[in-house]
Amino acid sequence: MDKEYDIAIIGAGPGGYVAAIRAAQLKKKVLLVEKNKLGGTCTNRGCIPTKFLLQQTKKFNEAKTNKNLEGPINEIKCNWQKVQAEKKQKVAQLVKGIDFLLKKNGVDTIRGEASLSDGKKIVIKEKKEEKAIKVKNVILATGSRPAELPFLKRDGDKIINSADALDLNEIPGRLLVIGAGAIGLEIGTIFQRLGTEVTILEILPQIVPGSDVEICNRLERILKRKGMTIYTRMKIKEVVKSENQVFLKGICLKDNTIFEFGADKVLLAVGRIPASEICKNNSIFLFDKAGFVKVDAYLETKVPGIFAIGDLIGGKLLAHKAFHEGIIAVENAFGSKKRVSDRALPLAVFTEPEFSSVGLTEQEAKKKHGKVKIGVFSLQANGRALTMGSQDGMVKVIADEDKRIVGAHILAPNASELMPEMTMAVEKKLMLQDIASLIHIHPTLSEALMEAAMNAENKAIHTLS
Repeated sequence: MDKEYDIAIIGAGPGGYVAAIRAAQLKKKVLLVEKNKLGGTCTNRGCIPTKFLLQQTKKFNEAKTNKNLEGPINEIKCNWQKVQAEKKQKVAQLVKGIDFLLKKNGVDTIRGEASLSDGKKIVIKEKKEEKAIKVKNVILATGSRPAELPFLKRDGDKIINSADALDLNEIPGRLLVIGAGAIGLEIGTIFQRLGTEVTILEILPQIVPGSDVEICNRLERILKRKGMTIYTRMKIKEVVKSENQVFLKGICLKDNTIFEFGADKVLLAVGRIPASEICKNNSIFLFDKAGFVKVDAYLETKVPGIFAIGDLIGGKLLAHKAFHEGIIAVENAFGSKKRVSDRALPLAVFTEPEFSSVGLTEQEAKKKHGKVKIGVFSLQANGRALTMGSQDGMVKVIADEDKRIVGAHILAPNASELMPEMTMAVEKKLMLQDIASLIHIHPTLSEALMEAAMNAENKAIHTLS
């Protein structure tokens, strides 16, 4: 590999391998460097394993709780070892698919650790050898890793992170989860369905911090009804380990009372930090207070021709954000001037029901636009939700005074699958009437989007406006 490359991508997570394929489509000479596994954390130790375990435990839970089934329901068991084995097979299948696509697109891949030297020269440590490669453009896509607390560090046994939790050989009897964001709630859901006593502690006033308060409060009530214990405004100050248990001690910020909880394991779900070593060893880059690499609106760093994407640059740490940024960064590297914006960046939390959101919350919309129009629709009035036995959720659509949609929040089965319509609405600045007048298939959950948009103008059919 002595040739000069048009572009080198460092990191083969979601944004990295997508960037590599897009560059190859543009007929560029592409080098992809990854010291770990293709697909990155998302495919190997995050998104994909989590969703597989959520799907398997959902089936198990439905079988145990379906009131219309007869027979020895208590004899139904989850073969956790088989589940874990199949999870590994699914991950391996996806990684193999990524490798196939990279090879077929002509991307050169090196397994090694990269560093930057003299501008756009990359030094790669591969086994015991080092090689320097000249490139014209660089995209940094090194991602992030689980954060820890100053007084509470992962030990891989009693104190675990998300990757550890997804690979547990045994189902814990009691699990303490620190953090009520997406990771904490999803892993908590997996084990709660399996019979684990799950307690979630969050220091902020609501679960899924930063999201719409009304929707998140309802989700919290639903999760509690399903058997999960959740406490907010809980500040942990001390951890005590015994031979078989671990105890967390602290203070409840609501009333200044002291708390103590014990469990077999503690899951650290307190966010993620950037894997920015490649940049921190080089004074040419700028960082924000949290250590994320600063880029401009075109994803270019302070150094011309060096771009950064995904978790490395902060914002919402989402795989689909990295996908999107990978494509934009490549195209900008070769002459485009496409700006990035998170105005229509959707997110999803794969609890039951799922929570998905895009655009402004009610609080943000009122602060930005003053007068707003809000339409809500309860799934209690949605025929499809009733047939599924999943009528606890709701849809909330937010528009400005001119009736232009600025935000949407869905609490429903498959909310993540419903969200693209509302993402399009926010991105393209559609009006309430654009959604309200669109014919939606009956009976489907998607009708709730139409009804919520209609409700914002007091025109809903299946609920009182």
